[in-house]
This record gives sequence, C-alpha cells and structure tokens, in this order.
Amino acid sequence: MTDHVYKSLELTGSSKTSSDDAIRTAIERASVSMRNIRWFEVLSTRGHVENAKVAYWQVTLKVGFTLDE
Repeated sequence: MTDHVYKSLELTGSSKTSSDDAIRTAIERASVSMRNIRWFEVLSTRGHVENAKVAYWQVTLKVGFTLDE
C-alpha cells in the first residue's frame, strides 16, 4: 500500500431539494476541475427560509484529494 498525501479545501454546495443533494452538487461540480477527490467531511449545514418554508439548503464541506505523483 502506498502512503497518501492529501490536499484539502472547503466547498459549499446548495440545493432546493435536500442537504444530501447539496453535498452531491458540490462534489460533482468540483470534480469538473479537480482530480482525485477521495473523501469529504461535512463542516456545517444551514438553510434559507422563505414564507416559513425551507427554500434551499447549503452545506459546507471539507474535501480531500490526492496529489499527483
């Protein structure tokens, strides 16, 4: 097994559907320009309320990716 070195950064995804969808949105969008994403950690979850209903979710993640050899 190879020793891994990870770089990490924060992303915030949003969704009108759910917090899970906000996570997927952030990771899928980041994958367009980043390679080797290996893990994520949810740092915070929040939402926006309009007319006494949840209008959308925002989830801030820390994502880790491996460095190129």
